[in-house]
Amino acid sequence: MKFYLGVHQPVWLTRVPDVPLLVSHRRLGHRRTLPRAITEWALDSGGFTELQLHGRWQINEKDYVQAVRRYGDEIGNLAWAAPQDWMCEQSILKRTGLTVREHQRRTVRNLVRLRELAPDLPFVPVLQGWTTADYQRCADLYYRAGIDLEAEPLVGVGTVCRRQHKAVVEEIMRAFASRNFSLHGFGIKLGGLSQYAEALSSSDSMSWSRRGRYVPGCGPSHRTESNCLRFALSWYRQIQTTLGSAGLSADGPASEPSARAA
Repeated sequence: MKFYLGVHQPVWLTRVPDVPLLVSHRRLGHRRTLPRAITEWALDSGGFTELQLHGRWQINEKDYVQAVRRYGDEIGNLAWAAPQDWMCEQSILKRTGLTVREHQRRTVRNLVRLRELAPDLPFVPVLQGWTTADYQRCADLYYRAGIDLEAEPLVGVGTVCRRQHKAVVEEIMRAFASRNFSLHGFGIKLGGLSQYAEALSSSDSMSWSRRGRYVPGCGPSHRTESNCLRFALSWYRQIQTTLGSAGLSADGPASEPSARAA
């Protein structure tokens, strides 16, 4: 299983050659110049924050496609990109004023539109919902739109990171794994991985940063460890240990960062 270390410093793409990274569009979209990646990475759309702040997507599909194409060309090594999906947490539904069904409809419609605009870019479908039945309904919407999820190289599962250890999330993951979906769990870290890592093809998390807020910094450049590459890689090695105990692998050792990363 591949684990993407979520990071909020795009420059880290230039500093760790053998750890897959996940970076948000919200951390890249405003930059005039972009780093050149020396590692594989994936793009998170930043949808939770976008909907939480604005109750809607402020960037349209054409502009998002333009941004993702730029990342692929200028940063390189882009494995896949999340669409502009619509999460289904209660707080987000309250913010948008829409239903789970409408969020699912908009999620599927967005992927279809992105692929129409840029069939060459690696956008992946993402399942959204709250209950297992919700996610099954979302999968049906993809099929009706002509998207064969079993044939997709990766299918994301959203709205799970804040409840990753719940029995319902394990049920959802195992239900779709049994259908031979190659699943990516958004925000699945130690709690979830210890329960159902074998059902996933990949996952990601940047919870190391939240934990690091309460750990004193290792030097004068960091008041806390919430922005420290060495701390992040130490946490990544814990993920590797968890996966190793399950007979899985996080795709290679986490190397020490270069001297510039301190």
